[in-house]
Formats: sequence, C-alpha cells, structure tokens
Amino acid sequence: MTQTASSETCSVEEAVGICASGDNRGIDMILSDEGGRLLGVAMRMLTRRDLAEEAVQDTMVQVWRKASQYRAESGSAKGWLYTILRNRCRNILRDETRLTALPPDELTTMQDARQETVPLEGWEVLPGTTKLKDCLASLDASGREAILLAHVAGFSHGEISARLKVPLGTVKSWVRRSLVSLRGCLS
Repeated sequence: MTQTASSETCSVEEAVGICASGDNRGIDMILSDEGGRLLGVAMRMLTRRDLAEEAVQDTMVQVWRKASQYRAESGSAKGWLYTILRNRCRNILRDETRLTALPPDELTTMQDARQETVPLEGWEVLPGTTKLKDCLASLDASGREAILLAHVAGFSHGEISARLKVPLGTVKSWVRRSLVSLRGCLS
C-alpha cells in the first residue's frame, strides 16, 4: 500500500515537472490521475458542479503557470496541487457571497424575463403627488425611458441602445441629461 501511495505522489511530481518544462502533457497526466478527486473536493466545498469545474480549471491554469516554482523540499506535489484547489474554492466562495446562489439555467430564465417585462410605465403609479413623480413627468419621453431602463430595470447603456435602436452615445446623453434634470428638480 505504501508503494502505491508513493507511486501516485511520484506521478503527480513527474507531471508537475513535465508542466514546468513547458509540455502540456503534464496537465493531462494530472487530470487523468487526480481529476476526479479534484472535482470531488471542489464539489464538497462549493456544492455546485459548475463552480467546482471552474475551480478545477483555474487550478490547472495555476499549475501550468506556476509549475516551475514548485519545490519538492517544500512538500509533496499532490499537497501543492490540493492547496491551490482549496485556495481557489475559497476565493470562489468569497466572491459567490455577492452573487445569487441560483443555478445558471434559472439565472438565464430570469434574465430573459427581465428583457420582456420592463416597468417603464411604473413611475406613473407612484402614490399621490410626489416630487419624484413630478420630476419624472417633466422629463422628455426618451430621457425618462432611458433613466427608467437604466436605474429601475437595471439595463446597461449598451442594452438600452439595442433595445431602443438608437446609438450608444445618444443613450448616454439622454441618461446624463435626464440625471442632471432630475437632480436639479429634486434639490
């Protein structure tokens, strides 16, 4: 049993050495020997296959880039490999706290729904006579639509440009002028 473990460690060390020499077969060797386990560890940490696959891919990129920096006297190649994976998973978890935990297909469905239903007329249903409602009413229709698409619906200027079929510069001007008008009106 000890002989098997040392031969596995040796093969990862050899693969890292091959990567360090600039031969991409080393990555293939690592993935064939450790790919399943790497993915398993990443799945346990991240619980989502898409994120786990991303972590393994990023790990392989780091191994490729940093293989020449690996030193056997600092520890085993397998330990080095799993340390890179663990750190990448931690970074993904840290970044993921800012994002929704919805699977990619549900995010796509939500984005498609957002494209179809935009609350452009929603500003008119503001209760009573509010200053914001009056200020929005004072804007020209194109500026009001650009502001609502950007700041209520959350579209980028490029998305607004495509949606309204006008040049990007025009959209930027409408948004900028409308924001200046709104600030002046509200202050």
